[in-house]
Amino acid sequence: MSDPKISRGKEIELTIDDQIVTAHEGESVASIMMVEGKVAMRTTTDGDPRGVFCGMGVCFDCLVVVDDVPNIRACMTWAQAGMRVNTQRGLSK
Repeated sequence: MSDPKISRGKEIELTIDDQIVTAHEGESVASIMMVEGKVAMRTTTDGDPRGVFCGMGVCFDCLVVVDDVPNIRACMTWAQAGMRVNTQRGLSK
């Protein structure tokens, strides 16, 4: 059953790790990555995978690279059409 007062945003396309995916405006990058099966959003300097932990921007475990800008919190970033998201490897400056 759907609530007529709740609607999804406009359908958009963005790129995650060089793959075009369909999402909706207003969805977080973290949620889209998890739906796509990408639970490791970054790695530590030792190569250990990290992903969403707190989901509210406190822990910084979900850092990704968005449009060539590193250290973006996937859980706090809303999807936009044409956005390029990449898994972050190690520390970025």
